Amino acid sequence: MRGPKREIAMTDQTHPAEGQGRVLLSQDRVAGLTLIAISAFALWASSDLETGTLRFIGPGLMPKLLAALVGICGAILLVLSFLRPSEAMPKIPLRGPLCVLAGILAFALTVQTVGFAIAAPLLALLAGLADRDMRWGELIGFAIFMTVGCILVFKVGLNLPIPVLILPGIIQY
Repeated sequence: MRGPKREIAMTDQTHPAEGQGRVLLSQDRVAGLTLIAISAFALWASSDLETGTLRFIGPGLMPKLLAALVGICGAILLVLSFLRPSEAMPKIPLRGPLCVLAGILAFALTVQTVGFAIAAPLLALLAGLADRDMRWGELIGFAIFMTVGCILVFKVGLNLPIPVLILPGIIQY
């Protein structure tokens, strides 16, 4: 004879289970702290600007006002994160941001030394590594297409003083 049929209860994973402590780094808490940090940076960056008065508004009034409002929103989020349960922060994959950052840094360091024709595809290739499903043929085609397109727009069309190709002692265009 079989025992009674058991039902498996579906639990809400967003709330901590009974007996467990609250989530230390919830999404709301991280968002609130991030907004407060952005606000503090904006207030610091605009500290040299004169605020003025309501009659004679200075160039620093709007940046400081917006920074303060962002900070207030961050503080509200932070307080609410302690008052109600929220989802834990998911693991943040670093592959994408690191590959894009590497591409930007490589472009910045090479565009003046070897030229746009080498720096632009290097940027596209390094940033393209951020995608796990990247296909080399498509990425190389994209890099070539974008490089040629950017050279036509910026060097030929807009006549900007961007070095296209620099090979010391051989060519400089």
